[in-house]
Amino acid sequence: MLSSFTSWFADPNLQWILMGSLLLGLGSGVIGSFAYLRKQSLLGDALAHAALPGICIAFMLSGVKSMGLFILGAIISGALATFGIHAITRFSRIKQDAALGIVLSVFFGIGVVLMTKIQHSGNGNQSGLDKYMFGQAASMMLSDVYLVGAVSLVLILICALLFKEFKLVSFDPGFARGMGMRTAFLEQLLLLMTVIAVVIGIQAVGVVLVAALLITPAVAARYWTDRLGVMVVFAGVFGGLSGAVGTMISGTLSNLPTGPVTVLAATLLFAVSALFAPNRGLIAKLMRRSRQRVEVRQWAGTPESGLGAAASRRYAGERSADS
Repeated sequence: MLSSFTSWFADPNLQWILMGSLLLGLGSGVIGSFAYLRKQSLLGDALAHAALPGICIAFMLSGVKSMGLFILGAIISGALATFGIHAITRFSRIKQDAALGIVLSVFFGIGVVLMTKIQHSGNGNQSGLDKYMFGQAASMMLSDVYLVGAVSLVLILICALLFKEFKLVSFDPGFARGMGMRTAFLEQLLLLMTVIAVVIGIQAVGVVLVAALLITPAVAARYWTDRLGVMVVFAGVFGGLSGAVGTMISGTLSNLPTGPVTVLAATLLFAVSALFAPNRGLIAKLMRRSRQRVEVRQWAGTPESGLGAAASRRYAGERSADS
């Protein structure tokens, strides 16, 4: 086991894959923070499943495995899914959560049918599309790593440049609109960035679990701070750490897909945050409640002050009224 982990840091190709997964988790955590605050956690799952038909159609039209073409097809498919969700909620009485479920099921069903057709074709074995179901970071080529890293850095840079605008749109879009901001454009930009973050994470994490890499680090980061800037940084760090750990474990142990291991690493960070965070953690809350109970008992048992004094005055008033 130790020699397997050592090989990760000795092999240049594995180093690039590790760096790509780390940057992927970093970008996903940053984007996921805004999706979580805007109560669009399920949107990432819907977009991930909706991207599968676009990936399959891109391969069927080109006949080659190209990360760039797959991203383009997935973005187009995700945009169609987003339009479908918006149309269903606007022109019917169906709520957004139901519309998300409908679009997710339909697009994923189409994607599975197309993938099955590709696997039974002549060049289906060379497509590598089965890796997009549960993810396999080790199957990424160096060009894929370059593309994933570049896209992740661009997403992080956009978030840094438009941080104030994204913050206002996430917390109070009405106030942002009153200040003259182009809220519709900012919301569509955040949606497009979410689609891109989902698409570039599919190969490493998989269609089924990429939404967890988008949301779980953000939820874990929320336990540690009340400031959005710190939360975004923590979410990026948690996402990058989850991607790196998941890639290392799946690369050193055979028959372990990258996606589930990465999600388990992110879930472990979430569990640690939920338990041990200094203010919002479960242990901190239990200790705070215990201290409050002790203080209340001490306060109530003191006759000169607090509840003891109030009870004494009330009892004395009742005695005088009776007399």
